Amino acid sequence: MLKIVSIMLSGILVGYIFRKYRLSVIPRIIAILICLLLFLLGVEVGCNPRIIHGIVSLGGEALLLTAGGVLGSSILAAMLWLLIRRRAAL
Repeated sequence: MLKIVSIMLSGILVGYIFRKYRLSVIPRIIAILICLLLFLLGVEVGCNPRIIHGIVSLGGEALLLTAGGVLGSSILAAMLWLLIRRRAAL
């Protein structure tokens, strides 16, 4: 954990030092590194037999959580919309 915090703090320090310079290449480098990180995460998942054998149950749980989140958000957004319209009509 200390290693991660140290790396983050060193990045903040380097960013603070170079704040006067326009570093337009940084967003492209970040996008490439994120893609590489996602690829390596996929390789790690693909190499783990426990995850591969449980992918169906994991996918089902993920689908259920996603549907519940979307449904709950939609219902609460509709309720909020009705509340706002009622108050605006008064």
